[in-house]
Parts: sequence; structure tokens; C-alpha cells
Amino acid sequence: MGLFPFSKSFGVLFLLALLLFSPTVSGIGANWGTQSTHRLPPEIVVRMLKDNGIQKVKLFDADYDTLKALGKSGLEVMVGIPNDMLSTLGSLKAAEKWVSKNVTVHMNDNNVNIRYVAVGNEPYLTTYNGTYLRTTLPAMQNIQTALIKAGLGSQVKVTCPLNADVYESSNTFPSGGDFRAQIHGYVSQLVKFLSDNGCPFTINIYPFISLYIDPNFPVEYAFFDGNATPLNDGGTIYTNMFDANHDTLVWALQKNGFGNVPIIIGEIGWPTDGDRNANAQLAQRFNQGFMQHISGGKGTPMRPGPVDAYLFSLIDEDAKSIQPGNFERHWGILTYDGLPKYSLNLGTTNSGTLVPARNVKYLERKWCVLKPNAKLDDPQIAPSMSYACGLADCTSLGYQTSCGGLDARGNISYAFNSYYQINNQLDDACRFSGLATVTKSDPSTGTCRFGLMIEPYYGGAQQKHGYTKTALALILFLWTIV
Repeated sequence: MGLFPFSKSFGVLFLLALLLFSPTVSGIGANWGTQSTHRLPPEIVVRMLKDNGIQKVKLFDADYDTLKALGKSGLEVMVGIPNDMLSTLGSLKAAEKWVSKNVTVHMNDNNVNIRYVAVGNEPYLTTYNGTYLRTTLPAMQNIQTALIKAGLGSQVKVTCPLNADVYESSNTFPSGGDFRAQIHGYVSQLVKFLSDNGCPFTINIYPFISLYIDPNFPVEYAFFDGNATPLNDGGTIYTNMFDANHDTLVWALQKNGFGNVPIIIGEIGWPTDGDRNANAQLAQRFNQGFMQHISGGKGTPMRPGPVDAYLFSLIDEDAKSIQPGNFERHWGILTYDGLPKYSLNLGTTNSGTLVPARNVKYLERKWCVLKPNAKLDDPQIAPSMSYACGLADCTSLGYQTSCGGLDARGNISYAFNSYYQINNQLDDACRFSGLATVTKSDPSTGTCRFGLMIEPYYGGAQQKHGYTKTALALILFLWTIV
């Protein structure tokens, strides 16, 4: 930014205003999801964020313990409102109550630096079949009104993370961009609200998903190496999908009279398991490429300048729905226990690598495996493995996954152990009709890590994390098969 002459007193006031009211901080952000059977304690995660120089965090709810841990951290926070709350927030009174409980209290009492409220999460997604089309904007309007009433209208801005399927191109080029015809009116109204209130448009862009759903998608176009066949859009050259997708949105905004609305990349990333294109090598290539791509602050052809983005995601979540695909539980740049999966330089630390979580406490070093003398044709093998995978996490098993090289016995052991660990190593969780046994020898091999669970986290307000609550159901099941 160029400097211009001004008086010293004006200069001090100007710089102070920038510090107080700048809508974002520099640097990369991260999505912190908590759909896990065993959460890392929030205090450990906040320390890990700071150790890695991550200055912004995006949440999917307004969990009290999470926000309390973020107090006095200096981290910029985007709190989230789940889609299932949108209809309730059609009531202004409900919105005022939500803001008071989840924003005002934390900002005033816990000194949490809340800068955004994300109302809904991809509510216009095609697969929702219009469920939230009529409830999203009223909820946003009421939250905005509640923030203003609370005296926070200039500090906290409303946004709504949307999937890139809300816009499309009429000619396959970014310049053909416009909001999707079926929801054009809804998106236009939402963007007008954002524009009128000085709020950003938050978009989630996923080149991996394009590759996942389309086997003919040009692989190199997903990355930032410049190896893809260039796309020439009337003289503007695109060599990667991110720039092209982003600028399709820019064109859509411009065509509808909102060319100056700020854009936030709410989610961008690459998974490391659960699909043949999901592995640590490609994730490292994508995420490091993205970091280098935005590090110079040049932006995209249609929107020059710094890119405000949140990586998806910080930590793996082993309880996420796998309806979109098995990869859903493997988006983290760190494992469930806070270990870096690959080398990634965020440009925020002296080491140039990811810093692992500190002071993580594990359960005892023991694993549940198939007994050596168990026969693979035992009639209880199939139902036992099916039961274990149904209640645990077997998404690392399968063709070209991290545990794809296991033999039949290894697959069974992996399923048994996942169930055993998720159930906090209960003795009864390693029976399976007498087929399983506990070992203190780590069965991990090659790229396949047999998990060792972290201690369950017990949050405030009697909230319990971990699957000890399933013990009764587990015992009832065991009675039926033992």
C-alpha cells in the first residue's frame, strides 16, 4: 500500500482506525470442525492454531467451550449457525436471544474477537432440494438487526457460506458466469442484503469435488503448477480451476450489479484418504500450491488483491457423514490427534512446517485385533465387521486408500480396532463373539495407521464427548452374539 503525506496526529488516528475496524486480518484462516467422536480439548486446539501462526478461524456452530478457549487469543473468529436453526431465527426475538448468548457474552465477558456470523452452511446446495431457500435470508436479516441492536453492527458482519453450485457459466468460461437460473432470485436478494450492509460473500470452492464426480476432469487443472492447458477467456488466461471458478463468481456479481461485494473463500482444501485421488501427496501439492498462489497478494485476473481464505480443514473429523464420499472424514491438514499429515508451509512460522498439537493425552497403548487362530470362514466374521464399521470409521479401507494394502485379516483387525478405540477401549468392545483380542503391539503398517484414541474430552455444561454413552447399546448387542 502506498503512503501519502498527512499530519502526525491524523496519521495516528488513521492507523488506529485501521487496527480497530479493518474487516479482516492478514494470513490464512482455518475451518475448525468438531464432528468427532473424540474432540481435542479446545485449549489445545487454540494453542496449536497460534503455534502455526493461523490468525483466523471459522466455526460451524457457537459451542461455548470453543469460544471460551478463543477468548483473549487475538484470533479472528467466524461463528456459525447450523441450517436446522434457520427457520427458528425467522423470529427476531429468537435472533436477539441467539446474538446475546453466542456473540455479545463472548465478546464482552471473554474478549473473543468475533468478526463474522455465518448464517447457515451452504443452505442453497442443490442436494437440499430448496429446503432452506425461504428461511435463509430472513434469518440473516434478523441476526443483522440483532447485532445492530446489541451495538455490534460495525464490528460483526453477517455472511452465508455458499457452495459454488449457486452460480454457473453459460459458455464454460468465467465471463459467462451468472447465478444459477433455478435460484437466481434468491441469490440476488441475498447478495443485495450483503451489499447494502457492507457484508462479504462467502464461497466454498473445491477442485477435488470436480475431480471426484467427473472422471474426465483435467487433473492438472485442479492444481497450481501451471501444467494445465490454458483456458483463454477473451484474452484472459486461466491455468487453474480456482481462479476460473472464483472469477465466474466475480462475473456473476458484476452482471447483477454487485461487483464491489467483498469475497471470502470459506472453504478450500484437499482430503488425504477415502478415495483414489485423496492422499497426502496430492493434498500437499494442492494446499502448498494454493498458499504459494495467494502469497503474493495478486489475487485473480478479475479480482486483483489479497485473497481472504480459510483452509478446509484443520483437523480430521471421524463422525462426519460419509454420504458425499468416504473422503469426508479426511480433510484435515492434521490428524484427529493434531499430528501434521505432510509438510506444509503456511508462511506463518519460522520452521516453515506445521506444528503439532502439544500435551495431547492418549488412552493406553493397546489395540484390538482379530485373533491369530480365528478362521476367516467363521460365520460371525461378516456381521461383526459390518457392525464395527457401521458404528466406527472404516473409511481408510478400500481401493487405493491408506489401508488399501491390508489383507483380509488386516481389514477385520482395522475395523475391530476402530470400534474399540472409539468406545474408549472398553473390554467388552473387543469381544466380537470371541474373534478379537487385545494386543500391545502396534499393528500399524506402511501408510496404514491403526488409531490409538485420545482421552475423551469432557466439556462444560455436562457435555460429554466420546462414545462412552454407547456402552449400553454395545453390551446389549454383545449379549445377542456372544
